[in-house]
Amino acid sequence: MLTQSDLELIAAKGISIEQIERQLNVFANGFPYLLVAASASIEKGIRQIPEEEQRAYIAAWQTYLAQNKEIVKFVPASGAASRMFKDLFEFLAADYTLPSTPFEQAFFEHIRHFAFFPALNHFCLLNEGKPVDELIAAGQYKAVVKNLLLDKGLNYGKLPKGLIVFHRYSDGVRTAIEEHLVEGALYTCNRARKVNAHFTVSPEHKTLFESLTQEKTVEYGEKFGVDYHISFSEQKPSTDTLAVDADNQPFRENGQLMFRPGGHGALIQNLNDIAADVVFIKNIDNIVPDAFKPETVHYKQLIAGILVSYQQQMFDYLELIDSGKYTQEQLIEMLYFLQDRLCIKNPDTKHLEDVELVLYIKSKLNRPLRVCGMVRNAGEPGGGPFLAVNSDGTISPQILESSQIDLKNPEKKALFEHGTHFNPVDLVCGLKNYKGEKFNLPDYVDKNTGFISSKSKNGKELKALELPGLWNGSMSDWNTVFVEVPITTFNPVKTVNDLLRPEHQ
Repeated sequence: MLTQSDLELIAAKGISIEQIERQLNVFANGFPYLLVAASASIEKGIRQIPEEEQRAYIAAWQTYLAQNKEIVKFVPASGAASRMFKDLFEFLAADYTLPSTPFEQAFFEHIRHFAFFPALNHFCLLNEGKPVDELIAAGQYKAVVKNLLLDKGLNYGKLPKGLIVFHRYSDGVRTAIEEHLVEGALYTCNRARKVNAHFTVSPEHKTLFESLTQEKTVEYGEKFGVDYHISFSEQKPSTDTLAVDADNQPFRENGQLMFRPGGHGALIQNLNDIAADVVFIKNIDNIVPDAFKPETVHYKQLIAGILVSYQQQMFDYLELIDSGKYTQEQLIEMLYFLQDRLCIKNPDTKHLEDVELVLYIKSKLNRPLRVCGMVRNAGEPGGGPFLAVNSDGTISPQILESSQIDLKNPEKKALFEHGTHFNPVDLVCGLKNYKGEKFNLPDYVDKNTGFISSKSKNGKELKALELPGLWNGSMSDWNTVFVEVPITTFNPVKTVNDLLRPEHQ
């Protein structure tokens, strides 16, 4: 099946033959559904933190920052903004010239409210000889859109979201990546005034990102009195996945095997390369202007305070186990911590002998920890918090996507559809163990999760494989804590018109 040139290509990417065989097996047999015990809720698995406790956790985070630990803001930023402008691309391709859909009409009616309007106006004058207003008055709507999306103008149709101008201020405008730099200064700055931010980018845009951040870190460094340390990484070739045809045979283009990027789950390798004690993870488009940042910062500090507080308790327990000087009462206390704080349920613990119980507790405590903000379900597409059954029979919190649940089963479908909360991708992660050693994150990936999608290439059908999602299967064997955060902390920009919402004005 595989030729010598195939083997050379696979080896050049750093992919093993065993990985290829496993991927082909997945295409043939699909991924098994996860067994779901319940949707997570305030009653089951999601913590609702009273105001007094919030203050204590935020104080814990401030204390932690004073220890000059390595804190990193990790932002997946490689995705192109083409989907953000999907409706405008469709307008360009349409056989009509006047805005006809509600989306198109809203875009042109409020065009002056976009922070990128002055730059768009500049390119319209340069390329069309008329400002935006005159082009609109003359019915030349498509000329305006071309200057927004195409390379003769702002080229937003090909740029990643991180480089799109999102917000306007009295002294200028900010792109999405700049807003993340500002956020980083507000809740990750340690006692040494150091702010670390890491962005995963695509190779073709890396130079643009580097140029912009080099310029802006000087400006924001002076404004906030911080020292920025910015790093970038690209998705690794070893995380690419094989494409197959309708018969699940390797898809070839001009005789060569075709590989595709493995989705955001591939970024677990990039995250594994980060040398940090604590890492915040947040999507590139979920940011707000300064007027709305205080609430975001408050809840970021809250979930970080919970993380370091829980982590310290776990470290104390693990050191006590290593000392061998624990009592039966202390073992019971550890079990209650697993059940009440980490929501790990195992009815079989009562049958374990003392030595088995200690090994069980240690194995559950000694793993990466993440605290995840969860918002009330507002009908957004995507994953949510669940209590899932693990391979060892225990039940623990997991973030799941619809593809991981058997929606043909009415009972499981009801659990997904009636979930009270939604995953906004608001995570803070502890990546080191109680000995100060870095966890090897790929060890905690559930390789039996992922997603198969149908695509086409030059008119031929193909199937593509996405690796376990970064906050889904890639973190399956982490300890997970769900905390309710307000919907006001979730302000993604999925379409360009989302920038017209009050939270982005």
